[in-house]
Amino acid sequence: MKSASLFQKEQVIESLKQSFVKLNPRLMIKNPIMYTVEVATVVMLFVTLYSIITPSQGSFAYNIAVFIILFVTLLFANFAEAIAEARGKAQADSLRKTREETPAKKVEGNKIVTVSSSQLKKGDVFVCEAGDVIPSDGEIIEGLASIDESAITGESAPVIREAGGDKSSVTGGTKVLSDHIKVMVTTQPGESFLDKMIALVEGASRQKTPNEIALTILLAGFTLVFVIVCVTLKPFADYSNTVITIASLISLFVCLIPTTIGGLLSAIGIAGMDRALRANVITKSGKAVETAGDIDTLLLDKTGTITIGNRKATHFHTAPGIDLHAFVENCLLSSLSDETPEGKSIVELGRESGIRMRSLNTTGARMIKFTAETKCSGVDLPDGTQIRKGAFDAIRKIVESAGNKFPKEVEEVIAAISSNGGTPLVVCVNQKVTGVIELQDIIKPGIQERFERLRKMGVKTVMVTGDNPLTAKYIAEKAGVDDFIAEAKPEDKMEYIENCQKNKVPVCMIGDGINDAPALKKADVGIAMGGVGSDIAIDAADIALVDDEVKELPHLLALSKRMMITIKCNMTFSMVLNFIAIVLAITGVLNPVVGALVHNGGSVFVIVNSALLLKCRKKINGNKCYRYNNRYFNFICRYFLRYKGKR
Repeated sequence: MKSASLFQKEQVIESLKQSFVKLNPRLMIKNPIMYTVEVATVVMLFVTLYSIITPSQGSFAYNIAVFIILFVTLLFANFAEAIAEARGKAQADSLRKTREETPAKKVEGNKIVTVSSSQLKKGDVFVCEAGDVIPSDGEIIEGLASIDESAITGESAPVIREAGGDKSSVTGGTKVLSDHIKVMVTTQPGESFLDKMIALVEGASRQKTPNEIALTILLAGFTLVFVIVCVTLKPFADYSNTVITIASLISLFVCLIPTTIGGLLSAIGIAGMDRALRANVITKSGKAVETAGDIDTLLLDKTGTITIGNRKATHFHTAPGIDLHAFVENCLLSSLSDETPEGKSIVELGRESGIRMRSLNTTGARMIKFTAETKCSGVDLPDGTQIRKGAFDAIRKIVESAGNKFPKEVEEVIAAISSNGGTPLVVCVNQKVTGVIELQDIIKPGIQERFERLRKMGVKTVMVTGDNPLTAKYIAEKAGVDDFIAEAKPEDKMEYIENCQKNKVPVCMIGDGINDAPALKKADVGIAMGGVGSDIAIDAADIALVDDEVKELPHLLALSKRMMITIKCNMTFSMVLNFIAIVLAITGVLNPVVGALVHNGGSVFVIVNSALLLKCRKKINGNKCYRYNNRYFNFICRYFLRYKGKR
């Protein structure tokens, strides 16, 4: 799996440094709760120094202990924030690394020198052969080639690019599949496609969810209330001739403010992340799992997410009067030298038809490899038989050049295949059409059922693809998604996500390519394919699917909803327990020691309750995909909170 460790050594070291930098009050004030803790820490520093001179404010050991605890609390909170920011910077660094590490075969006079793609300037010329990754954006000035642009456009079918005309431009990061081209760089350093991706990733910012905003307001309100309580406590103590040290007031204040409730979110997040990992879902933060429960719209990149990604042979169509067995044999012979996934799938389909390659006589056969110029491949047999397999227009040219007619029945089959989102490969023997091989971008098995479950959970599914509208519509209907966006560019995905967020609609993006990285970063939740996904996409995402299957999405969303139930239950229990304890303390029933035990006991309860997420298991049917084995917890959620699990 192509993934980086969540806590890399370099990021941890940098985050530790940032933990101290973030102690700047101008930065801390953005978090009202931790800002008040910082103020209390500064006060305790002066009190600790003062206690060296006189013990009127308590012993030095007591004061220094309180100060250290407060200071470590601040550093820990800043460290968590710094880690998140470090990963955001790593996403752009990953893009830069891709740009810098791509080798370029630069032409200098009569020789070719290998340099880094980052050293290419506008006007430089480089060459690319089959298997090379194009290092920079440019124009082909010599030759033609078949190029895989799926990482950029999302289109699974390779395209032909050649010198001259409007099909001569190439994009950095795409891959040459065949032939040889010479390219002139057309962009200045910093203006290439990858540079634009870097700008999009760095410019995208994730908005806070409604749950985060509501929780922040609630905690800030509690903090203000307890500030007033602690400030007014001192005059009352002086009036009653009771000595209360500053350290005691600060300790009381820090214990009263809702730092415990904030800490509980981490416990819930850790439990949720661990449970998701058991389902082959790697989450980079507990917040990602929590946010997933609010998702209303799900954007899915087609290639590699909804479909397998490589076109596969699905059916053999014979021309009138042609024997099927003989046609399949010719198809396999024409694929002898075809090492592409499509060629291998033809051999596999022939095997399913009962014909194996080893049963064919290939002695003395001359292989004709595919080239972008001929757009076909095949074989010349020793008896003079010529078999060719290729694109419709290429084979028609061969047939008509020999004075033969192209059958109308075959043209109708080709039109039907194209209208269904497939790719037709025409086969001819001795310049006469014998049939058509149908290639389809195979939809992953079981995905329709997953989308149906998501629909029942209230989630709208939208397929995003670089395919033409006709192909996109066919795939969307076959996959069972609610809507689709055809001929989509990275900017189109970003625009759709921004429109959803403007309308307060939480959105999730699932993708695997370089072109998906900005959208994965911008969406409220970004999910990448862990196996086939690019490193850039995985870095930009919040969640990675280890087995490259969307089957665990209903699992993940149900787990997220359970996390929110746990949060509400814990917060309600904590507040009710504290309220009862305060009332009992005022009436004299609880002394400070018992009060401390009650407070800590409540914390233990909510931590154990959070850990129950690890015990949740699947239900075979119904929309409630998860349940807790703990009946008492269900009782609290359903009756005390009046929560029935439906949005």
